[in-house]
Amino acid sequence: MQVNYMDKDESPQIPRRMTRSSASSSASTSNNVLAAKVNSFEPLTIDDLLVGGNATSLNDIISNFPGRSNQILEIVRLLGPLNSPMLPLFVYGGSSTGKTSIILQLFRHLNRPLVYSSCRTCYNQRILFESILNQLLLHRKDASNGYSNAKRCDRPSDFVNFLREALTNVVNNLKEKSRKFSNKMTHGGIGNMIYLVFDNFQLVREWDKSSTVLPLLFNLYDLLKMPEVGLIFISSTSPDTFYSNMGYVEPIPVYFTDYTECDIRQILLKNQVNQKLYSSFLDVALLPLCRITRQIGELSTSLKPLYEKYCEPLTDKGAVPNEDMKRRLFSHFKPHVASSLSETFKVSSLPSAEVETCKEKKWKGNPKRLQQSEEMGDLDFHMSTSAKYLLISAFLASRNPATLDASLFDSKGGSDNRKRKRKPSMKVMEQKESLEEELLMKGPGTFPLERLLAVFQCIVSVADEPSDEEEQNDDGLGIHGGNGGLVSDVLLQLSSLCNANLILKGRSCPIEGSTRYRATISEDLALKVARSLKFPLSKYLYRR
Repeated sequence: MQVNYMDKDESPQIPRRMTRSSASSSASTSNNVLAAKVNSFEPLTIDDLLVGGNATSLNDIISNFPGRSNQILEIVRLLGPLNSPMLPLFVYGGSSTGKTSIILQLFRHLNRPLVYSSCRTCYNQRILFESILNQLLLHRKDASNGYSNAKRCDRPSDFVNFLREALTNVVNNLKEKSRKFSNKMTHGGIGNMIYLVFDNFQLVREWDKSSTVLPLLFNLYDLLKMPEVGLIFISSTSPDTFYSNMGYVEPIPVYFTDYTECDIRQILLKNQVNQKLYSSFLDVALLPLCRITRQIGELSTSLKPLYEKYCEPLTDKGAVPNEDMKRRLFSHFKPHVASSLSETFKVSSLPSAEVETCKEKKWKGNPKRLQQSEEMGDLDFHMSTSAKYLLISAFLASRNPATLDASLFDSKGGSDNRKRKRKPSMKVMEQKESLEEELLMKGPGTFPLERLLAVFQCIVSVADEPSDEEEQNDDGLGIHGGNGGLVSDVLLQLSSLCNANLILKGRSCPIEGSTRYRATISEDLALKVARSLKFPLSKYLYRR
């Protein structure tokens, strides 16, 4: 029997204010329909805690995730046989490395119940606590209960008490279910263990009460003291970023390395109609894109239009390419590779035709000014759009004091020098000159990775908004929202900029414990990069 869940927006609603006659005629019919729909819901059972879908074998999981056999077998070993107690697991690695998908596939294969909570959708401690309790108490929010939660839980102490009580009931139900299976002499029981899975765990550090939530979640193993409960944390950052001076049982780390080019090739070749033709396409297109990003989602999105461009000379896409056909296709495809590198990220730029049209409109009637602008905006080297923004972010982080980030990147979009109408005195001018000389002697300052990423997000969001001087119908630069936010692999680009000596990587700060960086580019080069993006760098540059 298939159960259709009713959304809240689909439920018939009665206006708050209505006449007595209209209420008597419409309320009765609407209540009857509502009661019929609510009664059609089947009550939740322990089986609803299992991962749905068709059963899958361990070999199928290993074949579906190339390059992940070691991690899959290690997780299976740590989970152990049925009803085996386990220490907490900490599964971590870069984004788009298959962590969550493999965990869910393994629990589908093992047929064991779990409570899955994503710290991205559960964006504060109350929502996280109540989401876990709703699943354990087999509570469904619907119109019959006013779409309320099973328990209202604001304090961590209440959560621990409610959680222990709910877990005890679930474990007792699992033991009763296992006893029935053993009496019937049948196989396929789900065991007595219940697992709590916390996905996107690195986001908890950004919560307002992270200093209390993180120790609480890490201490659940000691607080509950229930061998039937397993804890799994999934994070994109290493365990070192969560360590504190509070004692708790350290979770066992399982690291997911980045996909190699060979692994990415195997993943992209899956479900392709003509794998030989697509393989010849990957021979020429995959390596340049892998130097920028190794995220499967980005690569598949970027390769799709390139593959269509690659197959344009073909009349039959089912043909098996020979060496002559490969050379012909490569000659047609080669001019489009360089332009596609800037479009790999979801920080997109205007097409070249639209840029030329905008230039003609803006500089029409003044060819000398247009030529001067092109000379100042040209770069001597190729760099993707996202790498340019990252380089500008590093330059701003080196030049601006960290205490002024909030004021420079406020909602108004930087400092406005036009509001300063008072003429500075001679004493102020002398102080300014001495500070500039002092700044010149000190050189660019250092900054941690967290500040670089924060400035990067701010300036890209600024670029998404059209400026006053541009026309409103211009698309400009934009970020497409989503669960991933900025999906570009910033760390990979940061490594490339460090290898090019545009950014220097220093030693770890003994106080903060994090690596610090310094931008080495001059202001002239930073302005040239900013002009190529039409980014108002001087507006966000602090002048003493």
